[in-house]
Amino acid sequence: MYSDLFIAMLWSISPLGEAKVGIPYALLNGINIYLVFLFCFLANVMVFPIMTFFLDVINRYFIRWYYYKKAAIFVARRAKVGAGNNVKKYGFWGLMIFVLIPLPGTGVYAGTIAGYLFGLERKKAFLANSIGIFISCVIVWVGTIAAMNGFN
Repeated sequence: MYSDLFIAMLWSISPLGEAKVGIPYALLNGINIYLVFLFCFLANVMVFPIMTFFLDVINRYFIRWYYYKKAAIFVARRAKVGAGNNVKKYGFWGLMIFVLIPLPGTGVYAGTIAGYLFGLERKKAFLANSIGIFISCVIVWVGTIAAMNGFN
């Protein structure tokens, strides 16, 4: 049980899946539905401070390297294209709505980068990301439980 919960948390922190993969993984492995929600949500929220630190400190060092800079510009453009109009026009609410959509490329990683690029105040960006993550987790959690109950 603990190893499955830990793996679900790793999925929730991972940019490859976030809680959109962590929650179904844990639920399908029989972990308590409330523990799944709590731990996957908290793991996904932890991404914001990690990414903010990365953007503030580590990014400034690595941006000097050609291949890193090329990849960083690619990721920044994708975040701007995905969230750009909403965040630019609606600020906090646009970022929150962007993050809450449980589709690939709309999670906290892209939301943190978009908030950073558009100069959103850090506390507002964190709150928008956290609310968006919460709603996204609820959608995935309820959807997975409903699908599991429908198959029984």
